[in-house]
Amino acid sequence: MEKRFEYYAQLAAVMILVAGCFLVLRPFLTAILFAAVVCVSTWPLYLWILRRMKGRQNLAALAMTLSLILVIILPLALVTYNLADNITGFYEQLKSAIDEGPPNPPAWLTGLPLVGESISNYWHLIASSQEEMVGLLKRLLEPTRKFLLAGGILLGQGVVEMSLAAFVSFFLYRDGEALVSALDVAMERLAGLHSVNVLETVNNTVRGVMYGLVGTALAQGFVATVGFLIAGVPAALLLGVATFILSLIPAGPPLVWGGAAIWLFYHDSMGWGIFMLLWGLLLISSVDNVVKPLLISRGSNLPFILVMFGVMGGVLAFGFVGIFIGPTLLAVGYGLMQKWTKRSAGSPPETA
Repeated sequence: MEKRFEYYAQLAAVMILVAGCFLVLRPFLTAILFAAVVCVSTWPLYLWILRRMKGRQNLAALAMTLSLILVIILPLALVTYNLADNITGFYEQLKSAIDEGPPNPPAWLTGLPLVGESISNYWHLIASSQEEMVGLLKRLLEPTRKFLLAGGILLGQGVVEMSLAAFVSFFLYRDGEALVSALDVAMERLAGLHSVNVLETVNNTVRGVMYGLVGTALAQGFVATVGFLIAGVPAALLLGVATFILSLIPAGPPLVWGGAAIWLFYHDSMGWGIFMLLWGLLLISSVDNVVKPLLISRGSNLPFILVMFGVMGGVLAFGFVGIFIGPTLLAVGYGLMQKWTKRSAGSPPETA
């Protein structure tokens, strides 16, 4: 009886300690998770830099941290800064356009042979009956402005979280080997002989998601930004970031480059509009079919529905960096479930 009471007392003490540690680390949980994902994904690069620096862990960890700041955090901070100015300009343009009334049809549309005049007359007929619609748009202006500002605030929070994650990543890189050794011992006690398979699955899955999903999104965002710059679309960098974010969602990028093509058509740039459509169809959207198979590794073949839930749920739970954390966590859980079900199905039945 005394041994059982002592066991439950120790268990309660451990649970209280774990709960207390969680409450202390809870404000930093997002940054820690993101730093862990980044460190696992870039660990081979860190080992290469460590060899080049002759085993100097502090210098190698500092080099990786500065690289994270220059490649990810600094560009995102610049985009967030420019977003505030673009939101103000976009809001003023939208307000003045609504005050001026329905726009005239594009010149290239009315200039079409045979049907151009009919289209122009029908356009004006619709525009003249849209007074109620204009009033509705005016009422929607303020919610639209708040929505855009909320997006800017979300990006700003993402910059703060990533900055904290960069600070955490320095220590994860520097003390990574000791942490992995301690994790190996803990997993061996929890999972026994299967601990190696569990850690290998987690490692491969995290890298697969980051290389496959995020790598593809970066490639699509870069190709889209180049196309926007060539076609003269305003706020090309912001649209490129939007393409990167929406690339994590199936059928997301066409919403951006399709909208850019419509904008070009409306401003009488028919040639550039066609160029934007071809650029989007042949280059931006094809990146998903070409780059992803080259970047993706085993253990990261996450279904589209889980990718979508991971992105949306990750943003709701962790903010902007949840775009990366959400799909990664679901992918790890999905990969471990696949390993467990395969092992259970393939295990021989016990004999008496």
